[in-house]
Amino acid sequence: MTTHLTRYEQFQRRIGVQLTQALTGSWRRRSLGVLSLLLGFLVGSNFTMYWFQRVGQRPFVVLTMVIVIELLVRARTYVKREPWPIAWLAIDNIRIGAVFSVVFEAFKLGS
Repeated sequence: MTTHLTRYEQFQRRIGVQLTQALTGSWRRRSLGVLSLLLGFLVGSNFTMYWFQRVGQRPFVVLTMVIVIELLVRARTYVKREPWPIAWLAIDNIRIGAVFSVVFEAFKLGS
């Protein structure tokens, strides 16, 4: 049976390569990835609540956070090297942790 190189197959291969690099990378890369993810969670949960109390307008705080995250995603598309530089790995994991913490807070408030 022959496999065709479809977009889904390419997507699966990219995910596999990224997971392999994440699991078999150096200890510095893996530990920085985990620490930056936790730092992003901390920043997302504490800083947004502090900022909300200072500003007092929830839509403005959420809009500003969405703009910052969108700018980080747009800047990330210009990095073409494989594997990513360690600084971009940290920035991306901080962004992912911050988004996760805000979504987690929203689920807690909605429950």
